[in-house]
Amino acid sequence: MTFFQKFKEFAMRGNVVDMAVGIIIGGAFGKIVSSLVSDVIMPPIGVLVGGVDFKNLKLIIKEGSTDAAGKVLTEPVSVNYGNFLQSTVDFLIVAFAIFLVVQLMHKLTKKEEEKPAEPAATNEEKLLTEIRDLLKK
Repeated sequence: MTFFQKFKEFAMRGNVVDMAVGIIIGGAFGKIVSSLVSDVIMPPIGVLVGGVDFKNLKLIIKEGSTDAAGKVLTEPVSVNYGNFLQSTVDFLIVAFAIFLVVQLMHKLTKKEEEKPAEPAATNEEKLLTEIRDLLKK
């Protein structure tokens, strides 16, 4: 068996293809949620806390320097905690949305697995079954 045949066999397994589709959809879903957070959720929160744009929040550790002409000689050193807050909110919303999807899928598969149990036979049904079995003999 050649290398390419082995690779084709591996790549065409159902689990690998399903996983690849999940990763692609997950990436697209992550982009949608990131846009929801940064473009829809965070602006109103910024307005509520006094017009703050979270992406611009940072703690400057060392100021940058410029020469007389305004050319930047050294870049400022800062901790961009606003980006961290934004990413944390993105993660929490994505995680919650995925949790809801998994719960929904679990509920749907659970309903499929649960088959209604047959009701217990009544005394009359038991007697009729015995009579039927005796007549077959």
